[in-house]
Amino acid sequence: MSVNIQTIKDIRHFLSRELADFYPETEIGAFANIIIRTLTKKPGLHIHALPESPLTQKQAARVLSICRELKSGKPLQYVLGETSFYNCTIKLSAETLIPRPETEELVDLIVKENRGFRGTILDIGTGSGCIAIALAINLPGTTVTGIDISEGAIAMAKENSTLNNATVAFFRADIMNFDANQVTKTNIIVSNPPYVRDSEKKHMASNVLDFEPNNALFVPDSDPFRYFTAILEIAGKILIPGGKVYFEINEAFGKEMSLLIEEYGYRSIEVIRDLNGRERIIKGTRND
Repeated sequence: MSVNIQTIKDIRHFLSRELADFYPETEIGAFANIIIRTLTKKPGLHIHALPESPLTQKQAARVLSICRELKSGKPLQYVLGETSFYNCTIKLSAETLIPRPETEELVDLIVKENRGFRGTILDIGTGSGCIAIALAINLPGTTVTGIDISEGAIAMAKENSTLNNATVAFFRADIMNFDANQVTKTNIIVSNPPYVRDSEKKHMASNVLDFEPNNALFVPDSDPFRYFTAILEIAGKILIPGGKVYFEINEAFGKEMSLLIEEYGYRSIEVIRDLNGRERIIKGTRND
């Protein structure tokens, strides 16, 4: 491998050449932008305006390391150990999912619908803490709690909370064996639980299957709503009348999810399409 990486511009040329057999050109360009911003800690305008900016030897060596890992199929977010989510920097580990754009849309919906809200929010299955942290920052005055069964995820969520100067209480809890006394009564419950059916694995990219935590993604075909049902059971104990639930869902089950939430005593139920036109979010209000 002939390597001569001395400037920002060299990073683009190097990645374009080395990754050409592995990724589409547009994806390589996106990788380059993210890598350059991460390494230089400079804004996008700077890195485009000053392509001849010199790199340190350490930065050049890091580009080589990143490139090797990308060739293995490892997602860039895991290679870098972090990603951007709703203007927050979120560190990631093997125990936490990479946040998706539709999850940002979920957060954006909650923020826009609850401006000025000063109550309590519970994020169930918090993972990296991205949802809870973004809500705590963008809905000042709220009290936000995040729970997850994974100790590793909780540790990462706490680190992310500190990194983003967000005030969120994180602790371990198993929603399949949940003690309602662990949390106070809450106004809003939000969750992005596992919802991908095992049978859908064959349609998924290998970099997801090989690197992301499967227990945070998949559910049995025989019981695809198991986590939603568990969360709605919990909500029955801790969500105040008139409180709201917001879920990210499998696009194949918008109608079924509407019926499920209705069965648990909710009104104003709405299935919301993401920017790609897929039914990925559902919300409802608990009957008074």
